[in-house]
Amino acid sequence: MRPNALRGIRAEGRTAFVIWSMTPDAFVAELVARAGYDYVCVDGQHGLADFSDMLSIFQATDAAGAVPLARVLSNDAGAIGRALDAGASGVIVPLVNNAEEAARAVAACRYPPEGVRSYGPVRAAEVLGSKSPQDLDGEVLCFVMVETREGLEQVEEIAATPGLDGIYIGPSDLALSLGLAPTLEITEKAHVEAVRRIQEACRENGIAAGIHCGSGEWARRHAEAGFEVVTVTMDTKLITEAARRELEVARGGTA
Repeated sequence: MRPNALRGIRAEGRTAFVIWSMTPDAFVAELVARAGYDYVCVDGQHGLADFSDMLSIFQATDAAGAVPLARVLSNDAGAIGRALDAGASGVIVPLVNNAEEAARAVAACRYPPEGVRSYGPVRAAEVLGSKSPQDLDGEVLCFVMVETREGLEQVEEIAATPGLDGIYIGPSDLALSLGLAPTLEITEKAHVEAVRRIQEACRENGIAAGIHCGSGEWARRHAEAGFEVVTVTMDTKLITEAARRELEVARGGTA
């Protein structure tokens, strides 16, 4: 069995750093994974990858020595199971608003009798090194996203969901739900308090707290604040910013 890296990282008291894959290009994923990130997460909600692209990105991520995750389109058992069968080591499920929805996400990641995942680990069994439902269950991570006012109001119940591995914060949608402009930079008082409440709920229930960032600076801040899973930035942002920076230098400006 190939153990899921997050368990070892948490045991060592380290932060797991993630790069977010928005493009459908496996080579881009391989390049950024080789930079030393722990995980590459394919964004199946807002990103440009279809299922075939996602599979290629998982393969490239594995080859580069990182671990593949997938943010699925929605809290749908079929979509969750397909990502896991393709070799994702875990899923991030968006827009979870209550404990019932969180339990549904967990059940989609587990085989009966604990869950409802249909058996067919086509690639997962090869990647993880076992066809045993119990082994596969034990190495799959289930994160849910708390990013709405309703989810925030019920975050303590969500965090207590049996079998849940962690909560992942989407700061932009969370800000919108609080009546603020969408942003990954958490500075407004209501935004700060909401993030702290989610993190504390995770801590009290012994599950991982994760958060989405747009820069290394913010990723460092959240890591120092105790977040255990931190997305540093997106591949599209890295490419865009580097392209603009080098063109500015070429035109006689400064980086």
